[in-house]
Amino acid sequence: MNQTKLLALLGIGLLVVVAVGSTVYTVREGQKVIVVRFGQVLRYDEGPGLHVKTPFLDEARYFDARILTMDSDPQPFLTKEKKYVLVDSFVKWRISDALKYYLTVGGQEFDARRRLEQIVNSGLRDEFGKRTVKSVISSERSKIMQILTENTDREAHKFGIEVVDVRIQRVDLPDEVSQSVYQRMKAERSRVANELRAQGAEVAEKIRAEAERKRDILLADAYRQAERIRGEGDARATAIYADSYNKAPEFYSLYRSLNAYKESFRKKDDILIVDPSSDFFRYMKKPGR
Repeated sequence: MNQTKLLALLGIGLLVVVAVGSTVYTVREGQKVIVVRFGQVLRYDEGPGLHVKTPFLDEARYFDARILTMDSDPQPFLTKEKKYVLVDSFVKWRISDALKYYLTVGGQEFDARRRLEQIVNSGLRDEFGKRTVKSVISSERSKIMQILTENTDREAHKFGIEVVDVRIQRVDLPDEVSQSVYQRMKAERSRVANELRAQGAEVAEKIRAEAERKRDILLADAYRQAERIRGEGDARATAIYADSYNKAPEFYSLYRSLNAYKESFRKKDDILIVDPSSDFFRYMKKPGR
């Protein structure tokens, strides 16, 4: 009898625990909850804390309301020039309306990601189709991301989703397009390099010609000055010689003869054939005559 009562009490206690557990549910920070009875939504978006529902009839369904990341595989998109680029993007999103989220995608995160991916890919296709390869790679990436974020957020609100950000991580060219672009870039750089070399050669030639012109002018001016100075020196020397001759003609004649002797007999093997009676040897014979 005692065992029967004990089992009964245990059974009653178990039922009470199950009933209380089925009656009370907890909502944590970063969660959204809807309460459903036979598929019909009774309550949703209740704040954090402890809440009560009808046991065994109502069901609490939880959704992660934190910011989530959807990182898609790189997808090919056509640009304005009809060239493919591979775009790697990701989306930051969260649930903003639990009721819409439940009614549109059944509260399934997989379906929500699939819808978001379709919206983002459609936006990427439209935006890249309006732009060239150069603009989507460099200058207009920020503008594309801003437009995508706004448009995707507007479309995602239909599913109770808020899009926080859409980011383009990388834009790559397919191998065949990359090779074509690299070859074109190489040819362009070679053309610019050749132009710069030609301009440098032209400037160098001008500098060289100008330097040679200045050199010729300096040499001509130096030669002119040297000739003028030489002429002035010769004139002064002639004047000095003339003045000396006028003052002492005999001494001047002796001096000139001595210089002539010195120049004539500079080396031992020098030979001079002159008539001994010529005036050249006058001072060797009799200096007084």
